[in-house]
Amino acid sequence: MKRYRLDPKKQKQLTPAEKRRLDETPMDYSDIPELGKELFAKATAALPPIKQQLTIRLDADVLEWLKSNGKGYQTRINRILRAVMESQPASGRGASLGRHNMCYRK
Repeated sequence: MKRYRLDPKKQKQLTPAEKRRLDETPMDYSDIPELGKELFAKATAALPPIKQQLTIRLDADVLEWLKSNGKGYQTRINRILRAVMESQPASGRGASLGRHNMCYRK
């Protein structure tokens, strides 16, 4: 058995026969429910939070652990802090959060 790994940077090029077959086959949308007007009436735009640059001092072993999982350690720090913040009662978060208070509430 031959196994394939998909690489989003190197998408497989379709052959002309595959392209024709895809163009000729109609899409079946029967298993997708229609989106009602009430869904769009409740929808709101959630802007991503504004990032602020800062300098932070961390214990060397904590920083090593964060970096040991590869690129994106600053994003991991932000996600950890956000999870802790969101686990706290809303009154303990402070009023300075402004619009961000509503963007990530579940």
